[in-house]
Amino acid sequence: MASKPSVLFVCVHNAGRSQMAQAFLTHLAGDSIEVRSAGSAPADTLNPAAIDAMAEIGIDITGQTPKILTPDAVETSTVVITMGCGDACPYFPGVDYRDWKLDDPAGKDIAAVRLIRDRIRTNIEDLITELLA
Repeated sequence: MASKPSVLFVCVHNAGRSQMAQAFLTHLAGDSIEVRSAGSAPADTLNPAAIDAMAEIGIDITGQTPKILTPDAVETSTVVITMGCGDACPYFPGVDYRDWKLDDPAGKDIAAVRLIRDRIRTNIEDLITELLA
């Protein structure tokens, strides 16, 4: 039996985009996909606007914390999705790398973060369809 796919979301601070993506994938795919997130320079706390935007749709991310990106996390992933970390993400052959062009929610108001959140959800839905086909 094939092992389940593993997805790693990476952004600089691991405080907004990657945390929302991790929460959406966990919420929508359950335990059928292993989900992690990390940052190249993690913040101390999550972005409050990201917390609020996710709470509006019934997803609580207050228990998540920013984590440092490690080579092991990348190497053991089926898919690595970057969101603005550029060259900070280590490369390993056999890992599928993708870059999602998303605005950084840092310093943005809740209306702007909602747009980023909704775009992430659409990307996540497409990713689930692809990985679980």
